[in-house]
Amino acid sequence: MAEENIREFDVIVIGAGTVGENVADRVVRGGLTCAIVEAELVGGECSYWACIPSKALLRPGTALHTAQSVPGASDAVTKVLDPAPVLKYRDYFTNKWQDDGAVQWLVDTGIELIRGRARITGPREVQVDGKDGASYSLKAHHAVVVASGSTPLIPKIDGLRNVPYWTTRGATSVRHIPKRFIVLGGGVASVELAQAFARLGSSVSIVARGRLLSAFPEEAADLVAAGLRADGVDLHLGTDTTRVEHDPDHAFSVTLGDGTVLNSDQLLVATGRRPSLDNLGLENVGLDAEEGKPLRLTTDSSGLVEGAASDGTSGLWLYAAGDAAGSVFLTHQGKYEARATGDAIVARAKGTLHGTPKAWSALAKTADEYAIPSVVFTDPEVASVGPSLKQALQKGINASSVELPINVSGSQLHSENYQGWAQLVVDEDRKVVLGATFAGPGVAELLHGATIAIVGEVPLDRLWHAVPSFPTISEVWLRLLEKYGL
Repeated sequence: MAEENIREFDVIVIGAGTVGENVADRVVRGGLTCAIVEAELVGGECSYWACIPSKALLRPGTALHTAQSVPGASDAVTKVLDPAPVLKYRDYFTNKWQDDGAVQWLVDTGIELIRGRARITGPREVQVDGKDGASYSLKAHHAVVVASGSTPLIPKIDGLRNVPYWTTRGATSVRHIPKRFIVLGGGVASVELAQAFARLGSSVSIVARGRLLSAFPEEAADLVAAGLRADGVDLHLGTDTTRVEHDPDHAFSVTLGDGTVLNSDQLLVATGRRPSLDNLGLENVGLDAEEGKPLRLTTDSSGLVEGAASDGTSGLWLYAAGDAAGSVFLTHQGKYEARATGDAIVARAKGTLHGTPKAWSALAKTADEYAIPSVVFTDPEVASVGPSLKQALQKGINASSVELPINVSGSQLHSENYQGWAQLVVDEDRKVVLGATFAGPGVAELLHGATIAIVGEVPLDRLWHAVPSFPTISEVWLRLLEKYGL
């Protein structure tokens, strides 16, 4: 029998991805002891299989296409990418899937790393099956934090579970570029990876039940669709996948609802994600899934999980942040939640926070619900924050919108035949910006200004005095405000 080690910490964090790291950092900064439990690589999904490697695969193609779109530069650059240096560039950003640097950061920060699989056995109690063969019983004086990330949602398609498909992990860690590549799904990961592989030489098809990027305005999604088609991506939208097969020669065949059969050398399933809460022992503290549904946690603005069993002294001990909390699956948003959660744990431990103060809750609501920034790193990019006009109206807000093509000196200089689109959503009662969407090459850097305007509730007549530099794409702000009537 493996030796059992009993250890106590102020805080135990389950999951050493970017969210777990940020929670642990905040509690250690606040003077508490902290252990973080991780079964895989320290740094998590974003660092090794999602945000970072996918952008490293995308960026060379975007840079090349930008140069090809500028007279003068276009004569000096190659017409196609060589996959080998692109994959080497990706390997650099993932540190070749070695986490020694991240582990050293934990050591330097004073966070105890326990490698293994964690399971909650009771209030403030965690059992870890260590990768070293030992079993660890951990006790938290103040808090246990679930920061276990998310896992792919796999659709129920005939034959799919019997074939060696990729999820985003397989695509972002690819060693050889397939000649033919099929992507199931029309969301952010789907369009980003489809374009990356198309520019690396694959013949790519996307199959989606609806339109592309359904969470974004259709005008913006249409520009992305045009960009994909220009790269040779074949789009099959508004159609179901009815069957998937894989033959002995390692080829995939995908049958669509209209009877069309697509063939490829590799298949990517990128149809969404769900919180990774399986086998964490949450049922041991009264958190059970509804019959036939996956478990979902409900948290307040401090990350406190509702409904967790009390240890007899306080129910304020179980927290969740990031994808595991299930609100928004975005790294930057998860890190924001992690910082707030860590600060709340420290405050409660020191007796300076009781419940969730109304002021904190209101501010967190702004960041968590009303001003969530998101970027699609395709070429063209889509950058969006806040609700669309439709979403604002559904919430009962007296809202309007103003839209126009991005056609300013900055965009004309950026690239020849620049195509872009911009929208502001306005709260007509308060005369402030509620939401903003920009679509076009290089628009991601416009987004933080929009986020600040929304979070800061800057009045439109005050915003008009924020003069955009000439000649930049930011001039579109002036054009939007002028069209609005300022």
